Amino acid sequence: MTDKIAIIGFGNIAKAIITPLLDKKLIQPNNVYCLVKSEKSLKKIKEDYKYDINVYESSSQDSKKVWDCQVKLLSVKPQHFKDIVEADNIRTKDNLLVSILAGVSIERLTQKFSNHKIARVVTNIPITVGKGLTGIAWGEKITKDEKLVTKNLFENTSKVYEFTEEYLDIFLALTSSGPAIIALIIEALSDGGLSGGLPKMLSEELVMEMILGTISLIKEKKLTTSELKNLVTSPGGTTISALRVLERKSIRSALIESIVSASNRSKEFS
Repeated sequence: MTDKIAIIGFGNIAKAIITPLLDKKLIQPNNVYCLVKSEKSLKKIKEDYKYDINVYESSSQDSKKVWDCQVKLLSVKPQHFKDIVEADNIRTKDNLLVSILAGVSIERLTQKFSNHKIARVVTNIPITVGKGLTGIAWGEKITKDEKLVTKNLFENTSKVYEFTEEYLDIFLALTSSGPAIIALIIEALSDGGLSGGLPKMLSEELVMEMILGTISLIKEKKLTTSELKNLVTSPGGTTISALRVLERKSIRSALIESIVSASNRSKEFS
């Protein structure tokens, strides 16, 4: 693990990345340097965050301390990317910038942060409960040690995959947009239970337990999704009746196109 780390922006994902490292004492609070946009954000972190880390407002003179850290995690909102100004005369060498900004390419990051080598990362919201999926694409001239440092940031809270950058858009669509799609499916299925007379909370609980059980069955029995479907679909039964409705409404096509659309939108941002 690195001795010092700078965090530019400190939202939920950044907290989910750094907090387990602090919990496990892989890095000390006094070696975490955080840069935020406003005095309000600074006060909130000082008051609410359980660790006493170094926090500076971006316009302050002390912000130079953040830029002098060798390893930096860029986690601002993508729309604020253009507002960031890299500090001049950075004293450290071999600076590493790890960006989790959706849709911001390695080329754009390299142009913006000319004093840094770049790792572009896509991660998803389940990282906040230690169940994330993280994809990493490497910029030029990154060393094995720098790759190891980057992966160590995420391995405590997610499964890490390495890709060429061209795959990050579809990875983002599946893993980062996917949770919202799954939430919509859970909501719709539980509304189906509600229509049949079940209380809303019970119906939602049953749907989530059913999904978890289905995933466990597929993984433990090493079934394909087609094999699982055939296992519970009997001639003239309830399941084939339900599947007929979904096929008639083109649900399969709609789900495929939703992922394609999300991927294309990510490419537009790039």
